[in-house]
Amino acid sequence: MQRIESRHNPRLRELARLIASSRERRKSRRCVLEGAHLVEVYCDRCGPPETLVVVDEFASRPDVAALIARVPGARVLAVPRRLFAEIASLPDEVGVLAVVPVPDPVADPAAQRDAGGAVERAATACFLLLENVQDPGNVGTLLRSAAAAGVDRAVLSSGCAFAWAPRALRAGQGAQFLARIDEGVDLVAWSARFAGQGGRIVATQASGGAAPWDADLRGCVAIAIGNEGSGLSAELVTRAALRVTIPMAPGSESLNAAAAAAVILFERCRQLRSCAG
Repeated sequence: MQRIESRHNPRLRELARLIASSRERRKSRRCVLEGAHLVEVYCDRCGPPETLVVVDEFASRPDVAALIARVPGARVLAVPRRLFAEIASLPDEVGVLAVVPVPDPVADPAAQRDAGGAVERAATACFLLLENVQDPGNVGTLLRSAAAAGVDRAVLSSGCAFAWAPRALRAGQGAQFLARIDEGVDLVAWSARFAGQGGRIVATQASGGAAPWDADLRGCVAIAIGNEGSGLSAELVTRAALRVTIPMAPGSESLNAAAAAAVILFERCRQLRSCAG
């Protein structure tokens, strides 16, 4: 473990750039995890981080000490509390930061090739499509719900917030390392291919659709969630085999994107369990 006293240390300066700049995070395909829980989830799923930064006076704290033991000593930096506070976006009591690479998307787990090379979708595969969801907190919460509901993959348009931004990571609480994520995807083209392979697009909209519990959400589906203000684009809605609307009490505002997705995803879970029972 290396002790650092100066904020001009190259590794700390790089860390500060990653925290401050979305462009730097996207360009380098690296992100910063803040807090022992997120770092622990990363270690469990992916191995030790590139760099672990700890407040030196917290090094003996049980949660911090356990993380230090999992990371090679050359990758661990101990800094004074005041220096940690200058860099981190969360209060210094958090005590732990880690720099990690953004995981590369893995092969599509729901795609299967037959002997002739044609691609088929697994019969019960579920995808979450996010179109232009711009709030990082909403993106993180959506990914958290997707992971909890057993979604096979989240597919994000280029207009979405970066799934690995600090706010998205905090809201996701480790979901980014549990769910499979594709970013910068042309969702209209993706949906056309998906439908051509036998999948169904389920479009969420503020009005005019079937209630989730009256819609058949089983089978191979991709549930599409749109922008917080404008919803899904007309181009994507036209690709939908099914449109759903969550009924609400008169005078109520529409649910935000994350809440709406949770309702629909877990209604699908209920339907699948009911069918299995």
